[in-house]
Amino acid sequence: MDDDEYKLVDTPLCRKIRRNRTFVLVHIYRGEADSDWTLEVEDEKGGSTVWTETFISDKAALTEVMSVIEEEGIETFMVEEKRTLH
Repeated sequence: MDDDEYKLVDTPLCRKIRRNRTFVLVHIYRGEADSDWTLEVEDEKGGSTVWTETFISDKAALTEVMSVIEEEGIETFMVEEKRTLH
């Protein structure tokens, strides 16, 4: 492994969320040397929504995605290609 390789750290808060017959995979990660967390939601077909803003904690990122699901519905993450949100 190259010492200059960028290493990612996943939080244990990553999870699969199911509502009705739909599910998404929530990925929360950061660079090994970074302090802020990135939030990405992958739909069941592999489409991806990535927040452009980062979060000060993995819990804040999870709270954000749960709020979006509660307010807008899980279907808001059903995409056919990568996109950014917020």
